Amino acid sequence: MISIMRTAAIAPGKTGDAIAFAHQIAKHLKEKYGVTVELLMPVGGNPGRIAWRSAYESLAQWEALATKLIADTEYMAAIAKNSATFLPGSVLDEIWRTI
Repeated sequence: MISIMRTAAIAPGKTGDAIAFAHQIAKHLKEKYGVTVELLMPVGGNPGRIAWRSAYESLAQWEALATKLIADTEYMAAIAKNSATFLPGSVLDEIWRTI
């Protein structure tokens, strides 16, 4: 099992927008691709972050979705529209495997 976690630092004053956007993306992935995305915010450390976590059977399954998302105009438009919601350069992707 592969877990993908994407985190991003929220721009000052944009927490509400970031939460709304996170839910929008999670809903889109569920409705269009059948992927369940868990939304997370930290309890400790830097509180101004948000994360999306999803699980896949293999890296190939995740890679296939990632390829589809690049061509998904609705997804890409949502990202472009909400780019000011996050600090530039703060997006971090982590890939974890179950052991």
